[in-house]
Amino acid sequence: MFKKLPLILIAACFAFSAFAQKIQSPSEFLGYQLGTQFTYQYRIADYFKYIAAEAKNVKLIQYGTTNEGRPLMAMFIASDENIARLEDIRKNNLGLAGLNGNATATTSTPVIVWLSYNVHGNEPCSSEAAMQTLFDMVDPANTATKAWLKNTVVVIDPCLNPDGHERYVNFYNSVKGAEPDADPSSREHSEPWPGGRVNHYCFDLNRDWAWQTQKETQARVGLFNSWLPQVHVDFHEQGYNAPYYFAPAAEPMHKDITKWQKEFQTIIGKNNAKYFDQNGWLYFTKEEFDLLYPSYGDTYPIYNGSIGMTYEQGGIGAGLAVKLRNGDTLTLKDRIAHHHSNSLSTIETVSANAEKAVGEFKKYFDNSRANPDGEYKAYVIKNDNQDNINMLAELLTRNGIQYRFGIKSSVTGYNYVTKKSNPVDIGINDMVISAYQPKSVLMHVLMEPKTFVTDSNTYDITAWALPYAYGLQAYGLKDGIKSDAKQITDVTLTPPPAATKQHAYAYVAKWQSVNDVKFLVELFKKNLKVRYAEMPFEAAGKKFGAGSLIITRAGNTGASFDDDVHNAAATANRELTPLTTGFVDKGVDLGSGSIHYIKPPNVLLVSGDAASSESMGEIWQFFEQQLGYPVTLVNYNDINRTKLGDFDVIIFPDGNYDDFPSDRLQTWIRDGGKLIALQGAVSQLAGKKGFDIKAKEVDSTKIKPSVKSYAARNRDAIKSSVAGAIYKMNLDNTHPLGFGYPDYYYTLKLSDDIYTLFDDGNWNIGTIKKDGYVAGFVGEKSKAKIKDGLLLGAQPMGRGAVIYMVDDPLFRSFWQNGKLLFSNAVFMIP
Repeated sequence: MFKKLPLILIAACFAFSAFAQKIQSPSEFLGYQLGTQFTYQYRIADYFKYIAAEAKNVKLIQYGTTNEGRPLMAMFIASDENIARLEDIRKNNLGLAGLNGNATATTSTPVIVWLSYNVHGNEPCSSEAAMQTLFDMVDPANTATKAWLKNTVVVIDPCLNPDGHERYVNFYNSVKGAEPDADPSSREHSEPWPGGRVNHYCFDLNRDWAWQTQKETQARVGLFNSWLPQVHVDFHEQGYNAPYYFAPAAEPMHKDITKWQKEFQTIIGKNNAKYFDQNGWLYFTKEEFDLLYPSYGDTYPIYNGSIGMTYEQGGIGAGLAVKLRNGDTLTLKDRIAHHHSNSLSTIETVSANAEKAVGEFKKYFDNSRANPDGEYKAYVIKNDNQDNINMLAELLTRNGIQYRFGIKSSVTGYNYVTKKSNPVDIGINDMVISAYQPKSVLMHVLMEPKTFVTDSNTYDITAWALPYAYGLQAYGLKDGIKSDAKQITDVTLTPPPAATKQHAYAYVAKWQSVNDVKFLVELFKKNLKVRYAEMPFEAAGKKFGAGSLIITRAGNTGASFDDDVHNAAATANRELTPLTTGFVDKGVDLGSGSIHYIKPPNVLLVSGDAASSESMGEIWQFFEQQLGYPVTLVNYNDINRTKLGDFDVIIFPDGNYDDFPSDRLQTWIRDGGKLIALQGAVSQLAGKKGFDIKAKEVDSTKIKPSVKSYAARNRDAIKSSVAGAIYKMNLDNTHPLGFGYPDYYYTLKLSDDIYTLFDDGNWNIGTIKKDGYVAGFVGEKSKAKIKDGLLLGAQPMGRGAVIYMVDDPLFRSFWQNGKLLFSNAVFMIP
């Protein structure tokens, strides 16, 4: 009996070891089979935490939180040996890119593949697939994945948009029956406004990679740039009747995408196809999804040296099951299986090509530093607006793009305003960006005045050059500037000097950027009365433009007046000029009728089904997160029950509104209200009684009929499209809408909407002439239409006014120069 004891103990040890190595699958952990219901985000997070506690070869990090407080997390998976030296692998990888000064970086290092799931919350099947993929990567019994991890680090981000994911899952679970209803007309396939696609503030996070306007994106891209993987895949869903899409991508592709980046997409795509072929699953490649716009989850990694790809499973609105047009039924299980297959297939292919992928990665950045592509070898940004150049510097810093100040030289460069080459003197406060740097490709893509488009049938906007977006004068230099190498310069240049506290008659502050609007808001918070100058003036030896803020002691009689003004200026980092008298050196005195009081407006923002959720979200986020100014959101269907007299400003974002404008709304305007209409809301006012805005008519006699090919129908439609193009708008900067600007403004056009010029009595503030086009794709019919018309106007109506903004000045919140324009409409027009 005693002789058998060691054998029993040995057997028991083996049994315990086997039990200890058993890791639960997602289905076992969750208590239901994947695909039979949608998993709440907190349970997805729980499963990742469980794996982090049970598996030895993983590291889970929380890299941020959402607007609603949900965690953002990423799981790093590698071999036992490599997980122990994960930080060394990261530093070595950045060394290969030339970004951390590690000259000894070696290509004998694991390849990094990064898998991002569920950036659009109502495309939730990918988060389910993320859990199954994670299990396969850590399952001790899975010999295939163990082999891949010998030379591969895998990063899994299970949910890039937890707030949107929960919005969709909560909706679906609240309406589904005991069994899924596959009828497409069932309510479970009709998601309510604003839908789960977007984040809390209704931003599309898949358009925000480069701009990083949202806190989720800022955290995620910060983590991404601290690693720079060799391969990145963004998992999506599309309309549920569409077959699966994977790379290679469609044209247009940016000209700076390398041969290897295209070639490896095809290699990965063929391996994906192998498994789809084995299962008889339908798919397509090389169509629809292009590689141009720089702020996607595939293009942004590509411009950062990765192989960036989008995978699209049919399934938006499909619920747990939906009947397709061809009579088949698509289930959540099917969708998970497809994404799961491509997840593993991609890792397999990357592992098989690890050495080549790492070598090409190093070559990419070596070329960027030593022999950069692109017509221009340097860019000069004139410091005509300190705030805007600081904001640009902040964006470049977040993207790892190097720049510097302190260079003084005379050069010749392409002038972004005149579109001609001319001499330019570089001052020590001007920004200089050299192309000879690791992030050269991304820098060129964001800075180049015109993006070369190989194919006009593109998926998104085709123009975004940062100097136009930030309202800064720029020059492209074909010859580089010789200067000492220098890493990223601190964003803050010379801070404004603090004004000496004194018993001032009044204080004056400039009005030329959105930061000045933030200062105005800080003054409002302190219950200070603020005025603005309608015309330029000179005082205390300084020149002040129209729109300059004036805070007088008169009307602000509290004992803490000086302290309150200075504290507000310190909070907003603004420069104050104290005045000892209201008698100015030149222009009207401070008691003139040309000095207008700014009433803090009560603002109503229209939301709900009729409004574009993204247009509404841009405005909502701008007020709350950027200005810190209160705004009341009212669904359009409830506006007739709203006491309009409580509001000074009502904003109609882009949308499609029934019974608009109502008689009640027009009465409110005549009684002193200010209506701001954007994009589609403008078109709905056109031709309505009492509203003087009129759409510009196209001369139909000049349109010649032609015989069209059915096969070319999509191409023919492009002739009337505007794929996000930049136009130079002539701006009347003597009108309050134009305060703080030169006599022009670069607008991003998303349509060919344009209106006839007003007659006397109304104000043509922003107009386009025939030579207004700057950059981006515009179809020939649309280009012929967008000229000699109105894009920004104001119509007095009784004691109120209507502001017409044909283009979106807050587009995706990256069009920085439009923020002052929008603020003028809200705060400046009396």
